Amino acid sequence: MDVKYQKKLAAEILKCGVNRVWVDDTMLDEVAEAITREDVRRLINSDVIKKKPERGNSRGRHRYLKEQRRKGRRKGHGTRKGKKNARTPSKELWMKKMRSIRRELRHMRKEGFIEKGVYRKFYLKAKGGTFKDRTDMIFHLKMEGYLDDDYSKLEVK
Repeated sequence: MDVKYQKKLAAEILKCGVNRVWVDDTMLDEVAEAITREDVRRLINSDVIKKKPERGNSRGRHRYLKEQRRKGRRKGHGTRKGKKNARTPSKELWMKKMRSIRRELRHMRKEGFIEKGVYRKFYLKAKGGTFKDRTDMIFHLKMEGYLDDDYSKLEVK
C-alpha cells in the first residue's frame, strides 16, 4: 500500500519530518483510506500513526575522550594547535608562582617564623625572579639561616 500522502499529512500535523512518521503495518488499509487531515488526525489519536522519537548523537565516545584527557592522555605534539605560551601564558605561570611564594611569606611573617625585614628582603627577591618556586624560596631561607631545618612547607593552609 502506498501511504506517502498520508505520511506527508501526518508529518505536517505532528510537526516533524516524513521519516519520523511511523505507521502501524497491520492497519495499512485503514491508513490508505484516510484522505483528509481529519482522517489522519483520527488515526494519530488512535495510535495507528505515531511520531518516532528524535535521534541524538551518542556522547559515549566524547565522555571517554574527555576522561582520557583528564588523566593527561592525548596531549602530545600531534594534538596541540597553539604555541606553548598560547596554551598556558607565561604571565599566568608567573602569577601562579608569585602568589604561592607571597602567600608562604605572609604565613611565615604572621606565624613568627621570619621577621619583617627578612620578609621584605625575600619579597623583593621573589619579585626579581630569584626563586623557581615556593620550595626553592624555603630552601634559600634555610641556607641563609633565617629558618630552622624542621620548618615544614606543609604548614600553610
